[in-house]
Amino acid sequence: MREDFDHGELLLYFLERGNTCSLTIDCCLENKQSKIRAVAETDGELVMLPSIKMDEWLAKYKSWRKFILNSYNNRLDEMLETIDNIAFNTMSDRLKKYLLDIASINKSKFINKTHQEIAYELNTSRVVISRLLKALEINGFLILNRNEIRIAEF
Repeated sequence: MREDFDHGELLLYFLERGNTCSLTIDCCLENKQSKIRAVAETDGELVMLPSIKMDEWLAKYKSWRKFILNSYNNRLDEMLETIDNIAFNTMSDRLKKYLLDIASINKSKFINKTHQEIAYELNTSRVVISRLLKALEINGFLILNRNEIRIAEF
C-alpha cells in the first residue's frame, strides 16, 4: 500500500506465494527507506536476505537476476493495472475487482474486512463503500452479514 500525508491509503498490488516486492528490492539495493507499507492478508512465511547479498547475487547468479527482473516486470504490470483501474473504472467496478482479488488470494468467498478497512485500501470514504456494497448486494453479487461479506458469484 502507498500512504499519503493525510494517512489515506491506496492498494498497489498483492503478493502471493513465490512473489517478491520489487519496491523492497529497490530499497535493499539502494539502501533507502521504503515508500510503501505491506499488510499480510493471510498467514505466510517470509524469507529475508542480507541486502549485501542482493547486489552480489545479481552479478553472480543468472537465475536470481531473471527472478528479480521478472518480479519488476510483474509489479510494473500490476501497478499499470491499478492506474488503469483508478483512471478508467468506476468506484463500484474498483470495489468489485478488489473483493474478487481478496477472495481469490484467501481462496474463500468470505471477506472479513470492515467497510472502513476497505475504504482505506481503496482511498475513499466508508460511506461510499457502504453504499456501493449495498448496491452490489441488491444486484446479487454479494451478501452482507455482520462483520462479513460473502461473494455470491465466487
